[in-house]
Amino acid sequence: MANLITVARFPLLLLIVILLNAPDPTARYVSAALVVVLILLDSVDGMVARARQETSLLGSVLDIMADRTVELVLWICYAHLRLIPVAIPIIVAIRGTIVDSLRSLAVSEGTTPFKSTRSRVGAFIVGSPFMRSGYGIAKLVSFAGLAITNALAAQVALGTAALSTMATYQVIFNVVSWIAVGYCVVRGAPVIVEAIPALLAPGSSPASRNPVP
Repeated sequence: MANLITVARFPLLLLIVILLNAPDPTARYVSAALVVVLILLDSVDGMVARARQETSLLGSVLDIMADRTVELVLWICYAHLRLIPVAIPIIVAIRGTIVDSLRSLAVSEGTTPFKSTRSRVGAFIVGSPFMRSGYGIAKLVSFAGLAITNALAAQVALGTAALSTMATYQVIFNVVSWIAVGYCVVRGAPVIVEAIPALLAPGSSPASRNPVP
């Protein structure tokens, strides 16, 4: 059940992208409401998994896969709509690629991604409820707020909303977006730092992993 909830986020994300690009303000406001549902489902699938004792390595990997897809698609979509700078999706994409590649080492050894961090401080930054909740709230406010800003932009085009109102919303939710990006980068730092010794260890070079035949 928990994995089904996680997978259900993908078609919902597609619907949101379609509504975000619709010319009708009402459709864009609906997308804002659906964004809230989409982000909350990330918590729901975890609660269901724990309640039904369905926690597993597959579920953890699926959860991260869904999170990354949602984040990247929405950041790219908002950048395309000129609501945020393109630097945001670029930073998130680079961070995600590096961190998830390093986490794949832990997954290959049968360890769930969020339990791969060994130090106490690193574990707090990466997987504590405080940090995960803070990041989740920042994303929720950013994504929903930018969707509302997008709806206001459609109203401005129709002459039913003031440009100054839309501009104010855009500034506010750009600030929140950068806070979310800050959380994203900080939570990925321990994974990178703890991977450095392994990357510098003998036998970790690309040549040693791919010997010339």
